Amino acid sequence: MDAWDVTRLALLRELADRGSITAVAAATYRTPSAVSQQIKALERELGAVLVERRGRGVRLTEAGALLAAGAGEIAEVVARTRARFEEFRGAVEGEVSVTAFPSGAEMLLAPLAGRVAASDPGIRLRLSDLDLAEYELTDATADHDVVLGHSVVALPDGRESGLRVTPLLREPLDVAVPEGHRLAGRERVRPEDLVAERWVGVPAGHPFDLLLPALSVDGSAPQVAQRFLDNHVVAAFVAAGQGIALLPRLWAKSAQVRGVRLLGLDGVRAGRHVFALSRPDRAERAAVRRVLTLLEEVAAERAAPDEADRPLHS
Repeated sequence: MDAWDVTRLALLRELADRGSITAVAAATYRTPSAVSQQIKALERELGAVLVERRGRGVRLTEAGALLAAGAGEIAEVVARTRARFEEFRGAVEGEVSVTAFPSGAEMLLAPLAGRVAASDPGIRLRLSDLDLAEYELTDATADHDVVLGHSVVALPDGRESGLRVTPLLREPLDVAVPEGHRLAGRERVRPEDLVAERWVGVPAGHPFDLLLPALSVDGSAPQVAQRFLDNHVVAAFVAAGQGIALLPRLWAKSAQVRGVRLLGLDGVRAGRHVFALSRPDRAERAAVRRVLTLLEEVAAERAAPDEADRPLHS
């Protein structure tokens, strides 16, 4: 083949990320038949099998995976070159899609929108919120330029995922108890102080849920009575005396939660890492780079040390 068809290579990359011809077709505004035809045409030109059947679906062969990785590298170089040209011309513009978990959107995306509008009118933000389990974050980068996630374990390993990871802040998690609770007069508590308490938690697999086993004492694990996605709902149930919960301190401050006391937690490293994930080629776009820089500025303001390290009471 005298010339590589970059468009067809890009379809292989999408197939590697999305896992099915149907998903690639939906993402690239093609029919599944058109996607299949493009890949078959590439196979004929290369004289190699790139995709093979696996049950009812398909998967990339070793050759297909190699080319898909190369397609990502090509896209990264093209994006970097285009960004340099845009910066040379002094015109950084374009649409940037950002999605975040709800409390992250509340804390970071609202001020980000105002900052972008004031400093970079050529950048159009498309913002949304998605409450995803940690294992779902990587897939979301196929549809968004920037995906904000959080983890109680550690920052994601970009070498493992192949994604750009931008650390934003580390936020303490406090134990939220209702006013009038037996522990409400304390500044800090330990796991043994919480034995036999009912908990208001998040759905299984979501970050805060992964921390609860660390609060077990003598084999007695925290008992979750109710589970909700929204921190506002969790806080409302705590305030109503329906249990205790883990709540992020900086979010609670910005949301001005009422009717609860937030207690520091000793004996367990309780906090969440907030970060941004992007495909390397998207992260090289000038507009995306600018948005990530502004996100870092907003996060730094939210995570001022004197606020993050001091227990908060409503």
